[in-house]
Amino acid sequence: MKLRTTVAGIIAALTMAASASAENYVRYEQNGKVSWGEIIGSTIHQLSDAPYLGGSRTGSSVDRGDVVLKAPVDPKISFMTAFNYSDHKKETFGITQDTTKKPGLFTVPVSSIIGPEDDMVRPVGATNFHYEAEMVIVIGKKAENVALEDAADYIFGITIGNDGSERDWQANDIQWTRAKGTKNFNPVGPQLVTGLDYTNLDIEGRHNGVKSQRANSSGMIFNFNYMVHYISKYFTLEPGDIIWSGTMGDTGPMQPGDVYEITVEGVGTLTNKLVQGK
Repeated sequence: MKLRTTVAGIIAALTMAASASAENYVRYEQNGKVSWGEIIGSTIHQLSDAPYLGGSRTGSSVDRGDVVLKAPVDPKISFMTAFNYSDHKKETFGITQDTTKKPGLFTVPVSSIIGPEDDMVRPVGATNFHYEAEMVIVIGKKAENVALEDAADYIFGITIGNDGSERDWQANDIQWTRAKGTKNFNPVGPQLVTGLDYTNLDIEGRHNGVKSQRANSSGMIFNFNYMVHYISKYFTLEPGDIIWSGTMGDTGPMQPGDVYEITVEGVGTLTNKLVQGK
């Protein structure tokens, strides 16, 4: 089931309510072609390229209802952060601000990313699939050895992600690649927003309409500025690359047919259904 009507209404409402400094971008597909656009109200103004690559309006526009939204990211690499909120499995792992000395950094294949109108797919053999509500930042320019005080200059904007996780695979595999990075595991969207204070935004996750996760981004043990500083010491970040916040609180299993919604203040709501793979 596609959730286009719900997503469209949420985007339109939040876009109209956004502050004047915020800009809202989407990737969309129309007639088999994927483009970037700036969304204002229900109108998408086509861009010549990704906004973080200097894309400008082409003069063409389209109504939101006439397109399919894709993930508003196109990274070469996707960095995730494990155990970055103290309340996420604190009792099991003893994770606190004081005991966590370095970010729990790992990567997943970008082929795991899907859009806000796509279904998450639980593969055959997977029986313990969990949701994870997260914020995601998009890098705006090449970053190497970035000083902490300069890190904000390298962050273009933010969006929303659901880090789908197969917990049994995560527990039993030597690495987390399969558990976290299988195709169709990681929805991102619905839009990429600039001009927000990503250090202080509310995040809420709802499982079949029932609130299951809630936090503020100020509660991240390692905030996004630090993550850019830390990652860029070891890897070259390119425009469009993404960094995930890590999730908060307790997660839970999803069954085929379940829907998970993640709302980030000022960004919108990412809504995806889980289906059973064949």
